[in-house]
Amino acid sequence: MSEAIEVDFHFDVMCPWAYQTSKWIREAASRRDLAVRWRFFSLEEINRQEGKKHPWERDWSYGWSMLRVAALLRRRPDPAGNEAVDRFYRVAGRMLHEDGVKVHSPEGVGAALQEIGEDPALVRRALDDPTTHDDVRADHQRVVDLGGYGVPTLVMGSDVLFGPVVTPAPTGEAAGRLWDLVVGWAEFPHLYELRRPKTGADWAHIHQSFSPYLTARDWQTVENPVA
Repeated sequence: MSEAIEVDFHFDVMCPWAYQTSKWIREAASRRDLAVRWRFFSLEEINRQEGKKHPWERDWSYGWSMLRVAALLRRRPDPAGNEAVDRFYRVAGRMLHEDGVKVHSPEGVGAALQEIGEDPALVRRALDDPTTHDDVRADHQRVVDLGGYGVPTLVMGSDVLFGPVVTPAPTGEAAGRLWDLVVGWAEFPHLYELRRPKTGADWAHIHQSFSPYLTARDWQTVENPVA
């Protein structure tokens, strides 16, 4: 029997696209032989404007601070640490992207922790521990050094793939078939891009899918151009 494919899934809780892809990969893992390891990435840092503070220089930074809490959870011996991050991301992501809850505050994160049976005091512990900055920064820098620029990013051995970018997340066997396509893509190291142009109907579909997130967010999207 072949070994399970190990996938590092880099995410930022704040990203609606990464959330949909996280739902897909969990479903795919129930139908295909793959193991997901949850890793961090900061959209606030990658899209930081010149002259603005880095997220680690702020008392509270929406996505970055949430990842610091996840970093504290991840320090438990495996598999407990990875599973705790999975539960946290699943609930915090649902609260923001499906329920339209402003989870990106200390109180919101505390509510997410409480829902998964964790102590809300972990928020304060993570913020008081400066080494949680290091954990998030290390994961983020790893992707940047590999040429990554956003989320969702999948790292499978030497293969680094942005995406799949899809909404809603495929379910059932469709999730497995999409995983098969991702694995097939990885067979071609110099296949860089394949995109479907978005029509007006596509943008309407995306807006409807992301409406809870658009209601809950307290910022305007900033996205730096990439090559």
